[in-house]
Amino acid sequence: MTAAPVAIRPPVVPPPGGAGVSVVIVNFNAGDYLAAAVESVLAQEGVAVEVVVVDNDSADRSLARLAERMPDARVRTIRLQRNFGFAHACNVGLAETKGDLVLFLNPDCRMRVGALRHLVAEMEAHAEVGMAGPLVVNPDGTEQRGCRRDVPNPWQIFCVAFGLHRLMPKHPRFRAYTHEGVPLPERPSLVPAISGACMLVRRAAINRVGTLDPSFFLHFEDLDWCLRFERAGLGVLFVPGAVVEHTQGVCSASRPLRTEAAKHRSLVRFLRKNFAGFYPSSFMAVVSAMVALRFGLVALRVLARRRGRRTAWDALIRGPVGGTPRR
Repeated sequence: MTAAPVAIRPPVVPPPGGAGVSVVIVNFNAGDYLAAAVESVLAQEGVAVEVVVVDNDSADRSLARLAERMPDARVRTIRLQRNFGFAHACNVGLAETKGDLVLFLNPDCRMRVGALRHLVAEMEAHAEVGMAGPLVVNPDGTEQRGCRRDVPNPWQIFCVAFGLHRLMPKHPRFRAYTHEGVPLPERPSLVPAISGACMLVRRAAINRVGTLDPSFFLHFEDLDWCLRFERAGLGVLFVPGAVVEHTQGVCSASRPLRTEAAKHRSLVRFLRKNFAGFYPSSFMAVVSAMVALRFGLVALRVLARRRGRRTAWDALIRGPVGGTPRR
C-alpha cells in the first residue's frame, strides 16, 4: 500500500535565529546513530537550524535516546504509526518545516565541521542550482560509492550487470555510472545526481518539481528526484569541500532481505517510470529479468549468512546494481 504525496506547505517564517535551514531526518531503528546525527547538525556554526525527526514506526529506543541526549527546543519528532517508506516520511517532515532551504539527512550520517555552512554558501552563490550534496565518506574516510554519479539508464544497468563497464571503464557508453574512481574536483561542480544520504534542497525548487515520489518505498527516490530536477532545468551541485560521514546500512541491518527486495523493486520501477518510452519493451523486459535474477542471488546470500555460512555468491553479486545502499 502506498500513500499519496504529502502536500507542501509554503514557507511561513525562517527558523529561529534568522534565515536558516530546516533539517529532515527519517529514522528507522537507527539506535544511537540518530542522536549522533542530530548532534552533528546542531553543532554546525554560522547557520540557524530546526530539526524535524520523522520516525517510521521504529521498534528500538532510538527516539528515547535522542530525547535523553538532545533535549533541545530546535528538535521536534513525529511518530508515524506505520512505515509507508522513506520518501513518504521525508514528505511528512518537509510539510512541517519552515526554512527556504531543506536538508534531508540520513540518521546514520554525521556532518563534519562547517559542512552545512559550506553547502548553504554554495547554494546562495549558484541561483540556478536546485539542490546540492556534499562529499559523502565512509567511516574510514574514503569516498562513498554514489555520492556523485550519473543517473543510470537501462543500458548502463545492463552493462554493469555483465561487467562491460570493467572492460571499457572510460568509454562513455559502457562506463560505470558512479564517479568515485574519478579524481575529486577542486571546486563545486554540476553532476547528474548526488547521494540521497544528504541533500540540501531549495523549497522553491520543490514547489516547482514536486516532492519525493512516495511510490518508491526505499531507494531510487533520490535518483528519480535528481532526474526530475534536471528535466526542470535545475542544477544538481556536488560540493567536495563539505564533508559528511555515512555509516551505510544501519537502519536496514535488522531486515536485510526486505531491504534488498525493496531496492530491486524500486530499481525496476525507476527504469520503467523514466525510460520505458526510450527503449524497446523487449530490452526493458530483459533488464527487469536481470534485476529479478540478481535479487534471487542476493536473497540466497542473505539466507546463507543468516545460517552463518559464507557463499560463493558473494563474489558474483558484490556491490549494488544501482542506487546507494543508505538505510
